[in-house]
Amino acid sequence: MKAAICQRYSSVEVVEMPKPTPKENEVLIKIKSSSINAYDWHIWKGDPILVRFREGLRKPKPNTILGCDVAGIVEAIGKNIKDFQVGDAVYGCLADGSGDSAYAEYVCAKESVLAKKPDTLSFTEASAMPMAAVTALQGLRCFGGIKKGQSVLINGASGGVGTFSVQLAKSFGAVVTGVCSTANLDMVLSLGADEVIDYKKEDFIRKKKKYDVIIDVAASHSLREYRRVLKPDGVCVAIGFSSFWKILNVMLFGKCSAKKAKLLMADNSKREDLEYIHTLFAEGEIRAIIDAEYPLERIRDAFDYFEKEHAKGKVIVKIGKN
Repeated sequence: MKAAICQRYSSVEVVEMPKPTPKENEVLIKIKSSSINAYDWHIWKGDPILVRFREGLRKPKPNTILGCDVAGIVEAIGKNIKDFQVGDAVYGCLADGSGDSAYAEYVCAKESVLAKKPDTLSFTEASAMPMAAVTALQGLRCFGGIKKGQSVLINGASGGVGTFSVQLAKSFGAVVTGVCSTANLDMVLSLGADEVIDYKKEDFIRKKKKYDVIIDVAASHSLREYRRVLKPDGVCVAIGFSSFWKILNVMLFGKCSAKKAKLLMADNSKREDLEYIHTLFAEGEIRAIIDAEYPLERIRDAFDYFEKEHAKGKVIVKIGKN
């Protein structure tokens, strides 16, 4: 099978590798589509340094296959599999429990991280959702404790997690402010944001408005600055790897006042969360924003685009014939 491997940081190549065989508690998926997340980009770059403690200090582990979002068809099942059959269309996130190996023609995954793909979702849409949409959902609902009528600020509203965060916050009945660049203001408004702030022209930290929940995807301000624009019992949810010092700051000082800061490193994928996301999709409450699509053979171009162009929504990696 073809697979995109990372032999050294900031490098990726597509090579031929043996087709995997599922274990007793795994399914073998013929992958149709995947997508790029900041999570994948940080592993590819080996940055921040915390990534290297898991992936390898000087270089990644041998034959590391990148990618965590997966959508495809079950081709084989282990003897202990109960929820899936050969031929089922499935999607999910491999970052929790299966290992990152989605930029390949085949992957083995535990059934606990997968859900059946509804016919109303294309493989492209399904591959755009697992990590970004579930991370946004958990950031708002589990970490932020969002309630109807609250004021929510999404810092980094035009990226993968950001676009889903805007839509999900609106679905919970919040009043949403999105922070993004000039080029993305109209797009964020089209997702339902009540207000948008162009970070190139004004700094929301200097405004007098205060928020119940801040979802920080961009990591553009310090924890102390965020507390200045939080209400007394407000919560700031820092999402992603961002930087070592930002992570350390939130971990050490996030609970030092009533204005809490919480760290959500990456999706802790649950099937019920994927099914909840799809329900909203079917009802027209949310949609996947697709910025660009690349075949697996051009995975390096996809990473370069993601890094240099600050992708709007999701960058898709198409695998095999769809």
